[in-house]
Amino acid sequence: MPELRKDPVSGRWIIIATERAMRPTDFKSEPQSLRGGFCPFCEGNEDKTPPEIMAYRERGTQSNTKGWRIRVVPNKFPALRIEGNLNKHGEGIYDSMNGIGAHEVIIESPKHVTSLTELDNKQVEEMLWAYRDRLVDLKKDKRFIYGLLFKNVGTAAGATLEHSHSQLIVTPIVPISVMHEMNGCEEFYKYRGRCLLCDMVQQELSTGTRIVLEGDTFVAFAPYASRFPFETWILSKIHSSHFENLQKMETEELAQILRAVLLKLETSLEFPPYNYIVHTTPFVFGEIEYYHWHIEIIPRLTRVAGFEWGSGFYINTVTPENAAEFLRNVNIEKKAVVVQS
Repeated sequence: MPELRKDPVSGRWIIIATERAMRPTDFKSEPQSLRGGFCPFCEGNEDKTPPEIMAYRERGTQSNTKGWRIRVVPNKFPALRIEGNLNKHGEGIYDSMNGIGAHEVIIESPKHVTSLTELDNKQVEEMLWAYRDRLVDLKKDKRFIYGLLFKNVGTAAGATLEHSHSQLIVTPIVPISVMHEMNGCEEFYKYRGRCLLCDMVQQELSTGTRIVLEGDTFVAFAPYASRFPFETWILSKIHSSHFENLQKMETEELAQILRAVLLKLETSLEFPPYNYIVHTTPFVFGEIEYYHWHIEIIPRLTRVAGFEWGSGFYINTVTPENAAEFLRNVNIEKKAVVVQS
């Protein structure tokens, strides 16, 4: 019998259609062909990208030359541009403004690696710190309201270059998906006086059936109303509304948890395309009690079709409980430590 589950954060209903389910081992990703050839993100090709905005470099090296570990550059084909004024205006019932914002690329390694899991934990930690640094810098611009960090891996997930990288798009408005989450969490807080996402963490820890990985500070679990097979969220056990308030000690564990979850997905599902997204609180808010930043990891194993687009429902063919149990049992010990030469 199919089951309807409601996501307490967004209010979205999900259909868990177990009759249509495959075994976890039956999910096969379409082969990802390596393009090869010239890569503008590799060390030595710094002049083939826009000038860097920020980089973590070895001492004595110059901007836009070799010697970097993490490099941030403007997107060559930006969705939004940083120059200009918003010029908000209306046309009858319609509202518009100039496409002002920022669109940046975080290049995660000078070497040509195609997966974040090819980096060691320290390199992933530096990547997360670069995320933080860019948010801290861009939130100073009063035109900007929200910073969305995300990663596309594989052509099915929207990636156009295989060299491991993330993106940051900063917008002058709050994205609708984040607004829905915040509204749901605020309503819960008004009624219960507690953070919904903190309660979610506590409930998942108490039941344990949807836990994928647990550390001292962070926990990874399959959400109760997962939209997609093997969808996994990472949250802090300690309430924090803004990702950019991340501390150094927290970053170390977060890097380990994030890399381990991705290793489990890659090992068991044959390197699926995926997206991950960091949902955090808009710049214009101070620390708030009702919303909690988190990372959503979405393997692209199924396709969104007419029913999903037309209804807003998602059909998930694997229960979150089965997905979490499967991922918990994936052994990644031999692959857990990778050090680049």
